[in-house]
Amino acid sequence: MYDICTIGHITLDKVVTGQSVNYMPGGTSFYFSKALRQFDVAYKLVTALADKESHIVDGIRQDGIDVSALPSQYTVFFENIYSLDQDYREQNVHHQADSFDVNGMPAIDAKIYHLGPLLSDDISVELLKALAQKGLVSLDIQGYLRYVSNKKVLYRDWIDKQEALPHVAILKANEHEMEVITGREDPREGAKYLADLGVREVIITLGSKGSIVYTGGEFHSIPAFEPSAVVDATGCGDTYMAGYLWKKVKGASVQESGEFGAAMATLKIESSGPFSGTAETVEDVLKNRRVGKSRNKKTSTVSSF
Repeated sequence: MYDICTIGHITLDKVVTGQSVNYMPGGTSFYFSKALRQFDVAYKLVTALADKESHIVDGIRQDGIDVSALPSQYTVFFENIYSLDQDYREQNVHHQADSFDVNGMPAIDAKIYHLGPLLSDDISVELLKALAQKGLVSLDIQGYLRYVSNKKVLYRDWIDKQEALPHVAILKANEHEMEVITGREDPREGAKYLADLGVREVIITLGSKGSIVYTGGEFHSIPAFEPSAVVDATGCGDTYMAGYLWKKVKGASVQESGEFGAAMATLKIESSGPFSGTAETVEDVLKNRRVGKSRNKKTSTVSSF
């Protein structure tokens, strides 16, 4: 029995800025898995990628992470083109990987199944429902709202939400994703809308303004901690969820779990690449860092997670 099993594609990302072009692995499953590499947790990653990118999985396994890598004709290939100030990103998809479905899944038992779809057809609703019969389903909603048109990534509402969301125990969305799936601009109204569709625990991340968690008819306000520097926001939401779910399986409260996740995200944003700290370094942030000051949403580099 695993504590947490993450299901999602690892991506091959091409990141284009005014200064450079870089290639790197990415995706929810990559950042989430890497964040827990030094934590006391029984953890499993299920991913799918092409044989020529198998070295990415080899690197994850070298961190002591248990991985089932399913065969796929292609690895998901995202091209991210940033404006000079990095406030705007054009995102293109050059390859999509094979979908996850019930028949192709290995037999894995876990307390929590964390699903990280990157595109709308990555993980079938049938698989989501089947996993909910075995454990708690945690969902990062972003992929179910994305579709590809002429290689460009666009957003729209999830047509299967009424069928799928009653089977989701924990859902995470950022402000933009919340607006797309709920039609609400106010995060609290959006959280209530998702709870009314059957989600037990709704997490709305608000970047530098922190996050809220709505469960059992009650809101929990989670602060954001002030980073020493803003270096790289990529994967912050995945890092937050890794900390949140790790604390949950350890028996922590919603408030404790949210604050731990927020502290992990703060450490992540201070350096490039995945989170590489320990539970002790996160606890140090909780004890010694000030709550971050809210910044203008338009210019905040962390508003997207």
